This record gives sequence, structure tokens and C-alpha cells, in this order.
Amino acid sequence: METPTRMRPIQMVDLVAQYHRIKDEVDAAVIRVMESAAFINGPEVKELEKELGAYLGVKHAIGCANGTDALQIAMMALDLKPGDEVITASFTFVATVEVIGLLGLTPVFADVKPGTFNIDPEDIRRKITPKTKAIVPVHLFGQSADMEAIMAIAQEHGLYVIEDNCQAIGSDYTFGDGSKRKAGTIGHIGTTSFFPSKNLGCYGDGGALFTNDEELAKRIRRVCNHGSDVRYYHEVVGVNSRLDSIQAAILRIKLRQLDAYAEARNRAASAYDQAFRGIPGLSIPERSGSSSHVFHQYTLKVAQGRRDALKKHLEDSGIPAMIYYPVPCHLQNAYKSARFAEGSLPVTESITHEVLSLPMSTELDEQQLNHITSTVRSFFQTNK
Repeated sequence: METPTRMRPIQMVDLVAQYHRIKDEVDAAVIRVMESAAFINGPEVKELEKELGAYLGVKHAIGCANGTDALQIAMMALDLKPGDEVITASFTFVATVEVIGLLGLTPVFADVKPGTFNIDPEDIRRKITPKTKAIVPVHLFGQSADMEAIMAIAQEHGLYVIEDNCQAIGSDYTFGDGSKRKAGTIGHIGTTSFFPSKNLGCYGDGGALFTNDEELAKRIRRVCNHGSDVRYYHEVVGVNSRLDSIQAAILRIKLRQLDAYAEARNRAASAYDQAFRGIPGLSIPERSGSSSHVFHQYTLKVAQGRRDALKKHLEDSGIPAMIYYPVPCHLQNAYKSARFAEGSLPVTESITHEVLSLPMSTELDEQQLNHITSTVRSFFQTNK
């Protein structure tokens, strides 16, 4: 009689197991950079920018220090001024809003759609004023916002669009005419983060910006480099934000695996869907009709106030679960305003009490998935 294989501990994202699959390549790449001593803007960074641009089908991919910097640099490159209004979602990680505040801009919050959690174009339209200068749609949890509608609104009102693509790199957006573009390449500027837990993550901090506009690309590179095109000559106020060569070398390896990573995440999502479909009080993630999903997160909605109890039930069984996000940005102390008091974004405020994200990783195996799904199902069987 065979002894059952002991199940590996379940992580929200199993970066150690992922590393071991590409360990030899990663170790060799790191040593190569160390021996070259080209640590800043070295050949690995230049090659990554070319390869990332080719993968996304965008003319310019520009590395920077992290995803938060990418958003700030985008707004600086567009020359947004203090007092300008920027419309974005409140249901997002705070970095999206943080940079708006740092630059003295005014965040204006639009509600999201209850199924996809992405920003609602119709609410964007309602929030536009003469002070509005830009829209920042967040492609949340792995699928694109409705970019065709958003770009139409932006064009109608003469607004810039900065895509926060930190969670959906590799996702395909399909327009009404059947043409496709990668998420992050549709607006005037796209941004992403290479934080380790992202679908395309490095082993430290990193980020990038994308654009098809030659002049914007020049401005972005200038802002990244202390506002300078030529060393010691500074044309504008800039920042020091560079992607280091070791992280670029790692990202080049992982970029070649990105589509396979998305396939693995979708297989896990399909297993979850099959197990949870039809359970009363539990909603599986809605798929957008216009965007593929790369499942940065697999996020359920748990009705009837049972979300926290389900989270504890999972954790008691050795299964981590996370709430992204428990407090929306407009209700955070740092960003509270009379304009966006409690009750002003009803969908956003409702889903913060319902969402629960399950482990989602390229390395989830059948044994782990069976344990997770059976544990969720057992909760609803005993809590009818």
C-alpha cells in the first residue's frame, strides 16, 4: 500500500517553488550581471525593455524602480499640475491614489462594476468636471477594464489615460471590431509593477512604463533620470527611478514563461470555478466579455456577512486567504473628503465587505486545489 504524498504547505503565491523551476537560469543570469559589474542601466535592462516591448506590441517599454514610481512618472511626464483632477477607482491598492496626492493633484473616485470589480465607465463620465485632466483605470485582479469605452470618453473630453496594469500584464483586450491589444498598451501611458508576487515579478522591486508616443517616451526617460537627457544638464524636475540589472536579468527569464504562468493560473481558476459554481451565497469571479483573465488574484464574493468566518475556517485548515481590499481609498484617513463621504460609492463599499481572495499561484497542484476547494465547500455545507 502506497503512503500518501504529504501535501506541500499552501502559500498565497509560492515563489520558492516557482524559483526552483527556473533556478539554474536565474542563478546563471545573476552571476553574469555580477561579473559584468553593469548594475545600473546595463545591457540586461536594455534587452528586457526590447523584449517586453515586443511581447506587448508597444513601441517603448521603459524600466523604473517600482510600480508606484511608474504611476508618478507617468503623471509627471504628462505635466499634470497641482489642482488638476484625476479620476480613478477607490477599490484599488493605495499606490494608485498615493501618487495623485504626492503631486498635489486631486483624486476623484469613480465606482466599480460589481462583477469584474473594474472601474465603471459610466461613473467616470459622471465625475468629469472642467478640472479633469486624466483617467487612471486599474486593471484589477487580472483582467482589463472596459478600455474601449474609457478611451472614447477620454477622446470626447480631451483627457489623458494612464493604465494601472500592475495586476494584468499579459491580458488581452478585444475591441468591438475584433482587434486585440495587450492591457497596458491602449492608453497614452501604461504602467506596471514587478513586485515579487505579481504575475511577472522580480526578486526585489521593479516597474515599467509603456507608450507608443515618441515624445512621451522621451519625457518618461527624462523624468526617470533626474530630469536629464544629457548628464549634468537637467531640463525638468525629475526623480531617480531605475530598474537594476540583476532584476532585469531575472525578468527576462520570467517573461519567457509569462504565458505559461497565465495558463497555470487559469487551470487553477477553472478548478475553483467548477468546485464553487452553484453554491448559494458564493459568487465566483465574473469574466469580462472583452478581456482575457490572467488571475493575479482569484477573488470570491461571500454574501450574508459570512466572509470573515470563511476566512477563519480556511486559515484553521492551513489555507491562507486575503482581503483585497478591506477599506477603500476614499474612506482611508489619508484621502477622506466631504465630496466622497461614506455612501458615495455604494458598489465599492459593498464589495469591501464581501471579497475574499484564495491562493493563486503557478505552482498550485491538484492535491492543494482539492484541499482548498473541499475546505470551502465544507464551510457552506455546515453553515447553510
